[in-house]
Amino acid sequence: MAVIRSVIIGVGAYLPEKVLTNKALSKKVDTSDKWITERTGIKKRHIAADNEYTSTLAIAAARQALIRSAIDPSDIDLVILATSTPDQTFPATAVTVQAELGIQRGAAAFDIQAVCSGFVYAMTVADAMLRAGPFRRALVIGAETFSRILDWEDRTTCVLFGDGAGAVVLEAQPQHGTGDDRGVLSAHIRADGRYRDSLYVDGGPSTTQTVGHLRMNGREVFRHAVGKISGIIEETLVDAGLAPDEIDWFVPHQANSRILDGTAKKAGVPMDRVVVTVDIHGNTSAASIPLALNVAVEDGRIKEGDLVLLEAMGGGFTWGACLVRW
Repeated sequence: MAVIRSVIIGVGAYLPEKVLTNKALSKKVDTSDKWITERTGIKKRHIAADNEYTSTLAIAAARQALIRSAIDPSDIDLVILATSTPDQTFPATAVTVQAELGIQRGAAAFDIQAVCSGFVYAMTVADAMLRAGPFRRALVIGAETFSRILDWEDRTTCVLFGDGAGAVVLEAQPQHGTGDDRGVLSAHIRADGRYRDSLYVDGGPSTTQTVGHLRMNGREVFRHAVGKISGIIEETLVDAGLAPDEIDWFVPHQANSRILDGTAKKAGVPMDRVVVTVDIHGNTSAASIPLALNVAVEDGRIKEGDLVLLEAMGGGFTWGACLVRW
């Protein structure tokens, strides 16, 4: 029976030119390369220039994805941008991307805010909208300038995060309705607001009328991460009728190396099938999955027909997983 699937036809990324190494960071805050590497696996991260905004990064990543997909911007009718660091409170940063890229005036464009789970949330929403119609092609972006909300005197958080953007172009295509189909095969997203104080920003327009800084209870986040992520992975695979050993590539949110290792082990995916970029990008929140996807596509690991599993957990808590046949 023929079905409509959301097929990834292009991927792109952008990283700011400025690189902040652990050694350089140790001159700003009481830390060291050894301390950061042992606890997180991070060696460096990219930091946006003063004249670069979340939209700047998003536009660059989206432009590359469009070129690689051979799709003209005027053919895009849906733009979804996942970010926790928008250019402004409103309008949505997605409309800036729409205008700057020349995407058609009638296209829908909006932001999604689910912190580190944002890209999986955006993929899930885009997939549902493409399958339901009337949309045909979606530009899905994860873009962040987390350096703007960090407390650079808090070594427990400022060592973790970086800036960047990644994007994919999704196209609604008819498929056969089997596990061999290309496109999104299964996607699930969840949230539990009881834990919102474990990872949050201590400011906002309604509460403090300020931007605020990121605050995190790292132990609490780690305690929940592996269990919640492994649970949603199992649910997503069962829904698609597939098993862990059928996964060709596991592309998780790049939070830290300990969570990556623990999640892969519990999900039954060997580490040689896990795409890891946390060492070179740090935690880029909603941008981390598409940035990692881009690396694995560019170096030839991910190829057409491969089964790719995406997953993330972020503040809220929010979490989710998306299974895609490339």
